[in-house]
Amino acid sequence: MNPPLDRRFFPVVERCIYLNNNSTGAIHAGAQSVLQRYYETLCDWRDDAVESWWSELQAYRTELEGFIGAPSGTVVTDANLSTLMGRLLTCVDFNRGREKILPTDLAFPTIPFIARAFRRYGAKLVSVKTDVSSIDDIQLAESFVVNTAIVCLSHASFTTGSLTDIRFVAERAHAVGAWVVIDAYQSLGIVPVDVEALDCDFLLGGAHKWLCGSFEMGFLYARKELIPSLEPAATGWIAGDNPLSFSDQIAWAPDARRLEAGTPLILPAMLSRPGLAALRSAGMGKVRQHSLDLTLQIMNRAEQDDLEVLTPRPSTKRAGTVAVQFPNAETACARLAAKGFVVSYRGALRIAPHGYNTSEEIDQFMDALIDVRKELE
Repeated sequence: MNPPLDRRFFPVVERCIYLNNNSTGAIHAGAQSVLQRYYETLCDWRDDAVESWWSELQAYRTELEGFIGAPSGTVVTDANLSTLMGRLLTCVDFNRGREKILPTDLAFPTIPFIARAFRRYGAKLVSVKTDVSSIDDIQLAESFVVNTAIVCLSHASFTTGSLTDIRFVAERAHAVGAWVVIDAYQSLGIVPVDVEALDCDFLLGGAHKWLCGSFEMGFLYARKELIPSLEPAATGWIAGDNPLSFSDQIAWAPDARRLEAGTPLILPAMLSRPGLAALRSAGMGKVRQHSLDLTLQIMNRAEQDDLEVLTPRPSTKRAGTVAVQFPNAETACARLAAKGFVVSYRGALRIAPHGYNTSEEIDQFMDALIDVRKELE
């Protein structure tokens, strides 16, 4: 079966077998002309370029909204997930009987680190223990109590790629009055995501992994009904109702732009549009099925060769990553890279094909992995 993403537009696949998309996705070739156009604009600068750039940024946000099934005016962008998560937490008064922030122990380190920083404002971090390979949705839901302010969930684990049943957990979190905040960095671009179907309150992600975009480009979705109540303490002039008037901003923007801060990041948004457009054109249904086929191929080969697979086998419980464990796995990762097979190590060897990878590449990689493992025995 042909890959759903056209390999001609992802130059890295010509240089190596690239299976590292959960760390950094392959940039789309369309980014090259964006860089040139941006450079030429700077070389011949006129202030009216700001309006053109603003339109580019707005277009990217609109495209993101369509990609995740979000209403207009509910997505904002900034440098990274951490910046947006921290700003969101400044909207919360943790001294009104709801002080607990609940992530799981499989969360990416940024979530608990930020939560701890808000202890000075009354927040309490309570990490929910989970299995090393997957999240027990029922166990997680049973941990919620009435004084929970925010439940932070990873849609897909960054270590193993295991998926959480967000809607199931969100229903129980909402029953105790908690906000549901989703880290979708490891699912967006490889798993179809619809924020309204998930029933989450906020969803965070970024462009440089499965979305094949730029570094320095994070984004945040906020449930439309909650936006009027959000007044972040960490803010900036772009969050005002009419920032391009360059007048004193008194009122908040009526939409999610109130969660912006200062001068926005334009170039990363522009660089991220070609990759997002490629995914939208291919169709996430096709990308998802291709990913499931390749990850199942990896799991079958790994089990045949006695590699411990940490990623859940059911297709409903895994995203785009297969994590395998064996002695000297970290050293093997470096040796594989030297041979032109690019994966990553985060406590286990993570293998993450995308819509431009092929079944033949998986076989070549697994052959090389077994050879390297034997070398290290």
